[in-house]
Amino acid sequence: MKLELEGFFQEYEKILADMEKVFNRIQSDFPAEVTCHQGCTDCCYALFDLSLIEAMFLNRKYHELLSGEVRTEVRERADKADRETYKIKRRIYKSRQQGADTEQIMAEVGRERVRCPLLGGDDRCVLYEWRPVTCRLYGLPLSIGGEVHTCSRTGFVPGQKYPTVYMDKIQDRLLELSQKMAASIPSKYTKLGEVLVPLSMALITEYDAEYLGIIEPKDEEKKGDKSGTEWVLGKDN
Repeated sequence: MKLELEGFFQEYEKILADMEKVFNRIQSDFPAEVTCHQGCTDCCYALFDLSLIEAMFLNRKYHELLSGEVRTEVRERADKADRETYKIKRRIYKSRQQGADTEQIMAEVGRERVRCPLLGGDDRCVLYEWRPVTCRLYGLPLSIGGEVHTCSRTGFVPGQKYPTVYMDKIQDRLLELSQKMAASIPSKYTKLGEVLVPLSMALITEYDAEYLGIIEPKDEEKKGDKSGTEWVLGKDN
């Protein structure tokens, strides 16, 4: 059995291209306000999760494009980042249990800093061309849950009107694509398309039959099938 996921990945690449156009247009119109530049790594320490389509796509690029040595280095950094992220999420969970409101929690998340495992020793992203949507839009005014947020290093002035990217709508688009992809997978997990994971976990995870909850064909359906099972999206050699 082979999973046919290329069409979904191509659709996701179109979303990435759309986001790149949005960023370039706003940066062109507001060059003094959008201060992103080569060498700036502020967005590389932000805490955010990836949808299923983003996580599986990035995992594939990690295995396809990086050499074994670089993958090992990234893996070590991902293990460290994942432990740090887990501790932060535990603290946030406790804050929520203690009655903290959404604004307080968002502020708490915004203060947390975890170095992205894709950020190399030279402070450059090793998969920059395929970085997630959030990374591509970080330097713009972003509306999240009805609140507008901007990078602290931008030149946007609070109270003035600027083009704003509605991240909730973009996340809905990614969720819809994730659910479509999940529906194409013969999985026992009905909520597979709603999975959200930190970038570090996306790199560490093996998106194989066990993780995806692939339902095995019945024995009689396997007869005559000599091709084996081809559902592993990427493994280290």
